[in-house]
Amino acid sequence: MTLDEAWNLLCEYTQSESLRKHALAVSASMRYYARLFGEDEELWGVVGLLHDFDYERYPSLEEHPFRGMEILRQRGVSEVIVRAVGAHANHTSIPRESLLEHAIFACDEISGFVIAVALVRPNRSLSEVDAQAVRKKMKDKAFARGVNRDDLLNGAEELGIPFDQHVQNIIEALKPIATQLGLNP
Repeated sequence: MTLDEAWNLLCEYTQSESLRKHALAVSASMRYYARLFGEDEELWGVVGLLHDFDYERYPSLEEHPFRGMEILRQRGVSEVIVRAVGAHANHTSIPRESLLEHAIFACDEISGFVIAVALVRPNRSLSEVDAQAVRKKMKDKAFARGVNRDDLLNGAEELGIPFDQHVQNIIEALKPIATQLGLNP
């Protein structure tokens, strides 16, 4: 599956602009890590685009991402992609085994959290965000309260990257698409 095909599938199932932006952010973060690790950038970007493609239609823990995995299989999508989509969330109980699977878990929540931090900065810019600002907001339980702070930390640990460096990597990954995300460059 190509990035264009993944984008079209995402748009078929997801009307929400914010969910589409989230998918773009995670895809950019995944492609950044693919480059860093010498992996297949398109494959990793596709997983980033598709990890939540079914969420708008099937938001319950009983259905997401399981329904999405079924849809992908019905469309003949590689099992590597299907499994990574399933492994992105802890509630699926799918053990993360590959670097790709660890990366999607590591990039998912932190991408959104970094964007949320940027959105409350005076200039709404990623250049105003660093690991210290992210750590400070992590302590504020009212800020992005739906984000599990342990998942943010554990994602970096699963990749074997210090958390502060992981945050910086995500910031760098998102900068090229900042305006698409509603941020200032």
